Amino acid sequence: MTKIMHITQSAGGVKRYIDMFIKNIDKNKYQNILVHTREYSVDNSIDLKSEYVDMCREINFINDLKAVLTVRKLVKKYKPDIVYLHSSKAGVIGRLATIGIKNTVIYNAHGWSFNMQCSNKKRLLYSFIERLFAPFTDKIVAISDFEKNSAVKNHICSSDKIQVIYNGIDIDEQKSKISSLELCKKSNYGIPDDAYVVGMVGRISKQKAPDTFIKMAYEIKKSINEAFFVIVGDGEDRKECEALIKKLHLEDSFLITGWNDNPMEYVNLFDQAVLLSRWEGFGLVLAEYMIAKKPIVATNVDAIPNLIQNGENGVLVEKDDYIAAAKEVVGLYRDEEHRKLLCKKGYDVVCVKFDIKRVISEHEKLFRELL
Repeated sequence: MTKIMHITQSAGGVKRYIDMFIKNIDKNKYQNILVHTREYSVDNSIDLKSEYVDMCREINFINDLKAVLTVRKLVKKYKPDIVYLHSSKAGVIGRLATIGIKNTVIYNAHGWSFNMQCSNKKRLLYSFIERLFAPFTDKIVAISDFEKNSAVKNHICSSDKIQVIYNGIDIDEQKSKISSLELCKKSNYGIPDDAYVVGMVGRISKQKAPDTFIKMAYEIKKSINEAFFVIVGDGEDRKECEALIKKLHLEDSFLITGWNDNPMEYVNLFDQAVLLSRWEGFGLVLAEYMIAKKPIVATNVDAIPNLIQNGENGVLVEKDDYIAAAKEVVGLYRDEEHRKLLCKKGYDVVCVKFDIKRVISEHEKLFRELL
């Protein structure tokens, strides 16, 4: 049996990816070990061994050194055949920890840190770190063509070291969740039953642009009096967002749910789904919106156009343009036929291209090639 040790510092979308991966991979062939931080809530329904390691997102030499030593001990303890590193920080910690130990190292950044909106100094530092550790990696998995092209453009490594494996969702599980939620009413969640719900799922952080979502909401209310807005998630910018909601007098038309292990519970209530990210390695939640048959407005950044074809299975706007986003939401509100067409095409696309079964199959093929 092949042992795979997953190491991650992140939660959110990365957590959902890892959970789906472990649930769906063949348990008769692969044993999974998860090394995670306190932020990562382990799904007890998944059959795996898990270990806690204190890893923080920020660079801290002492804490990072402790994390490297702890991970190295765990690698020696479990002797995995494959060490699969998820996210940038885990990528650094894990590759340092495995130097000199015989195993196969796979790295998935789930969105390059040097593509974030940050200073040129930080961007250069992040790309330098990725170039520095690329030689200690057997294969880099890119979650979109954009991610691969970005890595090659920034001279992270040669093109043949990178394999694109598009993200996916557990379509059967999501269909089951949606079916079980069909009778749920908006009022059960503190939302008026006659409300037109516009929602987003994502971390309340600069990347996901919750501030742009709130400004968009203010504009939408000018045209749709019954509009109600939901942010499914939590994060470091929550207080600032709550202050902005109050400043714009939107308190009676807004709900921030906090962390939720089943975001589909709220997506099911959406009349329109939005993702206004400033940068995005893939945008896994877009696939979840599509399987739930929700009309989508998203930003035309990074990998999002790999999922959303403008006017076909969603509508794209430029980042930070809350006026344009509001205009598109209002336009879809007024055009039921267009909404239905977007939903149908989105559902068809996700079923064909973004099923977790394909993700697993492509990974298993990669594992066989590397071992």
